[in-house]
Amino acid sequence: MKKILVLEDEPSIRSFVVINLRRTGYEPIEAATGEEALEKLKQNPDTLVTLLEPNDRLGKKLLITGKGRCNVTNDCPWEDVLKNTPTNPRFLYSALSRFSPADARAFFEAHGCPLKTERGNRVFPVSDRSADVLAALERYLRQTGVQVRHMRATEIAVQDGAVCGVKTANGPIPADAVILATGGCSYPLTGSTGDGYRMAAALGHTVVEPVGSLVPLVERGHDCAAMQGLALKNVTLRLKNAKGKVVFEEFGELLFTHFGLSGPIVLSASAHMDRKGEAFTVDLDLKPALDEKTLDERLLRDFEKYANRDFSHALDDLLPRSMIPVVIKRSGIPGEEKVHSVTKQQRHALLDILKHFTIDIACKAPVEDAIVTSGGVKVREVDPATMESKLVRGLYFAGEVLDVDAYTGGFNLQIAWATGRAAGLAAAQTQEESE
Repeated sequence: MKKILVLEDEPSIRSFVVINLRRTGYEPIEAATGEEALEKLKQNPDTLVTLLEPNDRLGKKLLITGKGRCNVTNDCPWEDVLKNTPTNPRFLYSALSRFSPADARAFFEAHGCPLKTERGNRVFPVSDRSADVLAALERYLRQTGVQVRHMRATEIAVQDGAVCGVKTANGPIPADAVILATGGCSYPLTGSTGDGYRMAAALGHTVVEPVGSLVPLVERGHDCAAMQGLALKNVTLRLKNAKGKVVFEEFGELLFTHFGLSGPIVLSASAHMDRKGEAFTVDLDLKPALDEKTLDERLLRDFEKYANRDFSHALDDLLPRSMIPVVIKRSGIPGEEKVHSVTKQQRHALLDILKHFTIDIACKAPVEDAIVTSGGVKVREVDPATMESKLVRGLYFAGEVLDVDAYTGGFNLQIAWATGRAAGLAAAQTQEESE
């Protein structure tokens, strides 16, 4: 309902005008003096968009992305974003085709945040500061007159099958359209507490159980803990299911932790682990640049070099120091055995370990430790062109609250930008039609 200020010192005339304005669909604001009119204007700003933020500041989760650098998007065709989205990629076709990674780059650079492209087509601020990405968004909010109110939404109000407002701890806020962009339930200290799932479910939406995606993996054993802190930059990871089938393979960097594995290729692998509790194994090729024949020749050269040394010293040129004790234990070759005594069979067993260093996975780390959440509002209940609910008119969704998630590399933020834009444009149309 469009507001209009009525300034008239004669009560009877003012009352007549107000009654007729209400009949024609306006919301009159009455004032008898100029001073009263100015005060009423302060109390009733003509705000078309209100952003409800439960935290004391905007963008807490955005600030920690990309290790504080914010991988804002990926410098690739929008079709490649779909290829890097294992969960419901077809749903994103319309949104991404209308707001591509190139569009996202243009937006941020136009609003004072220069960008650069790094390895894997990852796009970061030139400054390497996620705060600059947030600053660009905040500038845009000010330019477009968005009102930011720091309060938590508790419920979406619905009347006759359509949104009519939002309930907060500070009282109700009327609205013709509501965009639910509350994120998932990873990193709850940043405000992602799963409130959006609860509010959507209360309105009849199906919520696919949220689990961690892009999350570290917990080892069934203790070998990773023995190598805690070791980062390997050039390895090939293969994720195998209980039947031994490779469900994911990628070359890149990983990190051994006190509980298991982390790092870019591990996080991407986690997105391929289903929700059924199936057993998985990580199979690492520690020397992917060398085939088995070439690697065997390398071992022979090293063994010749250290022929009269203990086997425990024969791998110094081949492996990081913290990894050597684990490899020796797995090989079954006594560490004190002289290198010249190592048999061909033992060497081939060692070769197999280097090309297939396996780690049995017990489970994913908790969803609270995940970069993004897999699960959320079922996309079949959402219009892919407008992000509007098919169950409640005027209700829209954007970002991680939807059951879509992608690999690392800026793809998840690109999905957030694209779905947010689609929802915003459609919600604005709802506002115009209501007026």
